[in-house]
Amino acid sequence: MGEIAIRDFTNALANGEDPRSVRGVCYISKEANEDYIELPSHDECLKDKNKYIDLFDHFYQNNDPINANGLCQQIDSRYLIQNPPCDYLDEKEMDYIADFKYVRELHPYHVPEGKVKCLETVKFSIQTHHGCWGECNFCAIGVHQGRTIRTRSEANILKEAKEFTTYKDFKGIISDVGGPTANMYGYECGKKLKKGTCDDIRCVDFDRLCKVMKVDHSRHLKLLQNIRKVPGIKKAFLASGLRYDFISADKKHGYEYLKELVNHHISGQMKVAPEHTSDRVLKLMGKPGKEPLIEFKKMYDRLNKEAGKQQFLTYYLIAAHPGCEEKDMHELKHFTKHELKMNPEQAQVFTPTPGTYSSVMYYTELDPVTRKKIFVEKDTKRKEKQKDIVIDKSYYQRRKSGGASFQS
Repeated sequence: MGEIAIRDFTNALANGEDPRSVRGVCYISKEANEDYIELPSHDECLKDKNKYIDLFDHFYQNNDPINANGLCQQIDSRYLIQNPPCDYLDEKEMDYIADFKYVRELHPYHVPEGKVKCLETVKFSIQTHHGCWGECNFCAIGVHQGRTIRTRSEANILKEAKEFTTYKDFKGIISDVGGPTANMYGYECGKKLKKGTCDDIRCVDFDRLCKVMKVDHSRHLKLLQNIRKVPGIKKAFLASGLRYDFISADKKHGYEYLKELVNHHISGQMKVAPEHTSDRVLKLMGKPGKEPLIEFKKMYDRLNKEAGKQQFLTYYLIAAHPGCEEKDMHELKHFTKHELKMNPEQAQVFTPTPGTYSSVMYYTELDPVTRKKIFVEKDTKRKEKQKDIVIDKSYYQRRKSGGASFQS
């Protein structure tokens, strides 16, 4: 995130100072910075994939403003210098930026080109926080937004909700109250806030949640309740991704939180992202095992039945992730049919995304932790075949005829 870096950079230019000292800035130099970590050179990385993994490890471990070192890498006869990242915004700064008078309209330059459909889904939505410590290996959010949660205040969020009611085209529906992961709002690891992210352990991994991280849905629960009380607000939906494994981890507020969502904040379907069910693939993805998903679905179905509602779960699923073979997709199909009682209608084929360990796996064909060889499907047709194993092909036929529907 570069809000503070942009301010410091422009101030340096305005004052005639050298901006290369600004945190968050990268620049080219004839010499390496002796105080920074020197990464394997560009040439070394091209020749040795293990060197590339070494490079990415250093890059990933030096993204927290509290404990990051600067980095430098030789490229031909020059060096790329990366300063440590700029500081995160605190709550007051988050509120300050949210208070700007946003137009919430398409830029006049693009109006003649016609409406932008996606603008309708975000125009009256509220971003509650920055950051995500879920660390899914295929997701770059932990790098570009950071692994530490920074929240806006409840008062500032409520102020934005009230402002919505002054717009002529606002119909009382807030499309989303969330962030990268909606139920990370309002709590963080005290150790991380003081010392920065850990290099040797993740907050959440395949089979465990760090004991230091105390999941607490109470602030988000209270925020949603207060938004509903704002005059002119009919509905406030939670459309952002939600970590279902955190619901059961929060013994004090998890059940109450999910009940609140089921009763008031779901627009017919809730999105969750198990991505897969093969333990081997899930470990490579950095995702939790399938047991929390089974537990969550039972709780979700029970609460909907008690509320007399027919609301569904939709699942994000990934085919052809590094390490995934056709047999793993057959396992996923069996699980969705017999455990989730549904036929997946959609799945996405893995696409390498810059700044992620999954892309490192895709390129190197190695497990970045063990450095052992893994299978990586790179043939386009066989990638599609993996997807076809799990999806309900009749969905696309119904879609063409205009009769597609979601299934629980």
